[in-house]
Amino acid sequence: MADTGSLRQVVHSRAPLSTWFGIVLLFALFGVIVLAVIGPAPRGSDYEETRAKKRVDNLKTLREETEKALTTYGWIDKNKGVARIPIDRAMELTIAKLAQQKPAPAGPIATQEPQPSAAPASPAPVGSPQASAPPPPTAAQPSPKLGASAASPSPGNTP
Repeated sequence: MADTGSLRQVVHSRAPLSTWFGIVLLFALFGVIVLAVIGPAPRGSDYEETRAKKRVDNLKTLREETEKALTTYGWIDKNKGVARIPIDRAMELTIAKLAQQKPAPAGPIATQEPQPSAAPASPAPVGSPQASAPPPPTAAQPSPKLGASAASPSPGNTP
């Protein structure tokens, strides 16, 4: 009689073989199903040509709508009184409006607060270069040419 250990070995060795055989059969069955579904489908270029023709028609329609919206008058919302005008007319109106306005600065310009400095011994005449020249920078007021590194006081400049 055979040992129980050898019988177990035979049973365990056959299980992986049948498992592999089942996996191969499943893949083969999947391949047959895929071929049955895809095989009879037409592979002509008519489909791509049809899609390309639809895209061209959509683009042409979109361009016509855009051209109409940019070149004609029409109501955007009649209840609110919002209308559209041709872009050329809108540009003419904008240019005319801007031509009537005076040029103005874009916004407030940040300036440094004036630092109190020692008054000169004798006041300079109004037309002299000293009257219009800004005061020289001090340790508390860094020169703008030095950049951001000079804006922060160094340990040696601390009062």
